[in-house]
Amino acid sequence: MFKFVTMYRRVDDEDALEDFFSNTHLQLAERLPHLVKRELSRVNGKPGGGSRFHLMFELYFENETLFQMAMTSLPGLELMNALKPWEEAKLITWFYSESFEEEM
Repeated sequence: MFKFVTMYRRVDDEDALEDFFSNTHLQLAERLPHLVKRELSRVNGKPGGGSRFHLMFELYFENETLFQMAMTSLPGLELMNALKPWEEAKLITWFYSESFEEEM
């Protein structure tokens, strides 16, 4: 699997962040071609105290080629354009990576 991860930092106006995530980020992500799974984590804290992160959103694709196709599609370009101001303001951390899962 291949995934694209967006981590939102805590902000003073959590309502604005939640509104953007629910009404823009999530809506655009749902339109991505080749998306096989999505996962949302609301961050409660970290060892030793609070975390600077508010939530993490992961989008899964079968492989990197399908991820690249999704990101160059119209919904993918719209998603990148919508996220860019958040990244420039250093309110999100984002990355993509290979993902391996092992059942125990």
